[in-house]
Amino acid sequence: MSPGIEAKRASDGLRIRRVGLVGQPTYARFEATYHQLERALHANGAELVVEEQLAASIPDAGTFTPADIDLLITLGGDGTLLRGARVVAPHHTPVLGVNLGHLGFLTSVAPDELGSALQRIFDGEYWLDVRFTLEAFVRSADGREGRPHVALNDAVLHKGGLARVVRLALYAGPDDQEIAAYTSDGIILATPTGSTAYSLSASGPIVVPSVPCILATPICPHTLVLRPLVLPADIEVAVVALTPTAELILTVDGQDGEALGPEDRLVVRRGNATVPLIRFPGQNFFSTLRRKLNWGLEHDRDALR
Repeated sequence: MSPGIEAKRASDGLRIRRVGLVGQPTYARFEATYHQLERALHANGAELVVEEQLAASIPDAGTFTPADIDLLITLGGDGTLLRGARVVAPHHTPVLGVNLGHLGFLTSVAPDELGSALQRIFDGEYWLDVRFTLEAFVRSADGREGRPHVALNDAVLHKGGLARVVRLALYAGPDDQEIAAYTSDGIILATPTGSTAYSLSASGPIVVPSVPCILATPICPHTLVLRPLVLPADIEVAVVALTPTAELILTVDGQDGEALGPEDRLVVRRGNATVPLIRFPGQNFFSTLRRKLNWGLEHDRDALR
């Protein structure tokens, strides 16, 4: 499956029997939206099951395993969607994000649009925006590989403890070509999906999601000449600390991660998992940029005349 846009026709609609729910119950509109979702799915003959950590808040609901659902719905913000997407990414399960938060860049609908959005899905009136993921893991000096982490947005290597810079070296390819060595607060290795997240805040480029690449964006580099780098998606990237005493931490999508030892290296490559995000007619990447980030808007057209 390519990391681009895959159109869905009405005759290709999802055959939905079980819908998984990942959510953040602390949002004010969570309970009302949950009951709206439950009623809409029941009316269409579908079962709603929830993640384990929601079971305490919704005691009557059954729980799901990632392989047993046809659709995942997230109730929350982008963080909730990222968490849910990592759970189902190995199974390529479609994800619909309902925005209960503020920005909601990756989500598709607001709570008051949920009913019509679900009907469109059952009628096949949607398309899939297929996003690729990164696989990030720690490789020790003797070649042992740690637990792989799935990243939809980014894998970030940064300094722990005190606010001090760290010296890093960036390598690429099977022959460890040295790309750069520099002093910074860390580095962001991002997907095109993550180009509008932390990488953007660190002055990285915006990349259309269908472009297969890995972004290497330094965090506050202590130099005037180092710039973010766009690398091919099929290349393996490694980051090594040149400061042996540095306390380095890997953070994946702002939620998952682990600490690195003095001789460990971070390895990032394109993952096998994909995340199909559900979109509807009229929604596209550039309209979302304009609507959510005010990108490319002339706020005062009269002043430019």
